[in-house]
Amino acid sequence: MNTDSYYSDRLAAEKLKRCYEIATPRVRQYFEAEIKHVLSRITKNDIVLELGCGFGRVLKRLCPAALAAVGIDIAGPSLELAEKLLRGVPNYRLCLMNAADLEFPDGFFDVVVCVQNGISAFHMDTGELIKEAVRVTAKGGSVLFSSYSDKFWSDRLEWFYLQSEEGLIGDIDSAKTGNGVIVCRDGFRATTVGPEKFGRIEAELGLKAVITEVDESSVFMEITV
Repeated sequence: MNTDSYYSDRLAAEKLKRCYEIATPRVRQYFEAEIKHVLSRITKNDIVLELGCGFGRVLKRLCPAALAAVGIDIAGPSLELAEKLLRGVPNYRLCLMNAADLEFPDGFFDVVVCVQNGISAFHMDTGELIKEAVRVTAKGGSVLFSSYSDKFWSDRLEWFYLQSEEGLIGDIDSAKTGNGVIVCRDGFRATTVGPEKFGRIEAELGLKAVITEVDESSVFMEITV
């Protein structure tokens, strides 16, 4: 299967939700650490965009902290599940949209967020993805992208094996898996972006960014627009 369409064709909605339900305590700690880091960058007056919001897991936490929050995803079934999860939340909007071609005007958002390795999971040119996120961010706003820390490798790999055992992703090819890359026999491939690559992207695009490790599980690139 083409990795580009994996999250829309196979790993969407309830199956995606199940990935989080079976996570180990250490992986759950990582989820929470990422959200808390993002929340620390949001104020009550901010309009926030989440790239790759899935079934609304993170967006639900962002809404109370912001003036408004918008989530986009390419998987319609995941957005339908997000609608149920966010029922009763007054300040959200969901859009079926590709992160590489955002249908928003320049400078529309105060904060743009892409967590849990979306920068790799989207399988698109990282520079173009970041430039598009920056385009829709207001002057003085922030863009946050996260990937996995090398220190989190064993916990991350354990979690992916659990997903494979439940049939949520394909059988993991242990011979091709390593050095931050997880490869499944059905064509799925999960990579990472480390601090050095984030630094190269920052330099190539001429951006002002801070690269931070959080919880020994995430690496964040925070761009000030």
